[in-house]
Amino acid sequence: MARITSRLAGLAVTAALVAALAAGCGGDDGSDAGGETTAPSSGLKVGLVTDAGQLNDNGFNELAYKGLQRAEKDLGIEGRVVEAKTAADYVPNMSTLARQGYDLIIGVGFAQGDAIAATAKKFPDTHFAIVDVDQSFLKGNPQNVLGLLFKEQEVGYLVGYLGALEAKRSGAASISAVGGFKEPPVDRFIAGYRAGAEAAVPGTKVRWDYSQDWEDQAKCKELALNQIAAGSKVVFQVAGACGLGALSAAQDEKVWGIGVDADQSFLGDHVLTSAMKGVDVAVFLTIQSQLDDTFAGGQNADFGIEQEGVGIGTLSPKANPDDVKAVEDLEQQMVDGEDFKIPTALK
Repeated sequence: MARITSRLAGLAVTAALVAALAAGCGGDDGSDAGGETTAPSSGLKVGLVTDAGQLNDNGFNELAYKGLQRAEKDLGIEGRVVEAKTAADYVPNMSTLARQGYDLIIGVGFAQGDAIAATAKKFPDTHFAIVDVDQSFLKGNPQNVLGLLFKEQEVGYLVGYLGALEAKRSGAASISAVGGFKEPPVDRFIAGYRAGAEAAVPGTKVRWDYSQDWEDQAKCKELALNQIAAGSKVVFQVAGACGLGALSAAQDEKVWGIGVDADQSFLGDHVLTSAMKGVDVAVFLTIQSQLDDTFAGGQNADFGIEQEGVGIGTLSPKANPDDVKAVEDLEQQMVDGEDFKIPTALK
C-alpha cells in the first residue's frame, strides 16, 4: 500500500496521468491564494471556486487548493480562490473571474455543475474545469469545460474489503458509511465499499446514511454513533469536514474509522486507512495543460487506480498484517488492469 500512498501524497506527475489529462483534456474576501511563487511568472491566471469554510476540510477542497498552490510555485501562475457563501454565489463569482481575465476557472464539487455550465455559455472564450462532474451531463454540452472524474468505486472497494476483514476479526459482520449528500461521487465511494466488503466476507451487513451537510461535524458524529450502536465495527466517512465527526465517533467508541479524499491517518491509529483521491494532482495537471496549450474541453479526464488518481492512504499500525497483505494483492490486481466490475451506483 505504501507504494500508491507515496505517489499520491507526493503529487507524482506520471506520463500516464499527463496523457490521460491531455486526451481528456459572492463570498470573496479579495485575497489571492497563498504561497510564494518561485517559478518565473507565466502570466496565466487561474481561479478556484469553493464553498465558504471548505479550504480547511482536511480533504477534498483542501486538496484542490494545494493543487493550485503547487501550480503557483512550480508553474508561476497567478492563482486566486473565491469562496461562495451560498450556491447563489457560484455564477456571480465565476462570472467575475471571467470578466477579470482569468484564463482557467475551476469549480470544486458536484454542486457547482449547473453554475459552471451557465457561466461557460456566457464566456465561451474562457476555459473551465469542474471536479466530480461529467462534462457530457452539463446543460448545453459546453465545449470549453473539462470534467475531472475519479473512479472512487475502485478505492471504495479496497477499503470496504479491508474493513470487512477487520470487522470479522472483531466478531461482527457489520460496517457502515456516513455520506454527505446523495451525489454520484459519494455513491461511487459507498457502492465500491459495499461491493468490496461483500467480496471479502460474504454476508457482511453494510449500512449508510447521509448527513445532508458537508461542514457540521456534530451531524456526522450522531449518524456514526447510531451506526455503531447498531453493530457497525467500521465507519467510512464520505462527508468532507462533516465526516471528521464520524471519525471522532469511531475513536470514542473504539471501532475503526476510514478517512476520505486526503490521508487522514494524522487523526490517530483508530483510522484504519483512507480512501485517497488525487484532486490536487488533477487540478495541477489541468492548470499545466492550460499553460502548455493542450487543454481540451468538451470531454472528461478520468483518474483511477491504473492512473494513480485514487489509492489507499496510510494503514494503521494496528491493522492485521494478513488483512493488509490481502488488500495489497487486490490492489496490485487492479493496477495490472484486472476488471472487478465494481458497481458505481447504489441500489
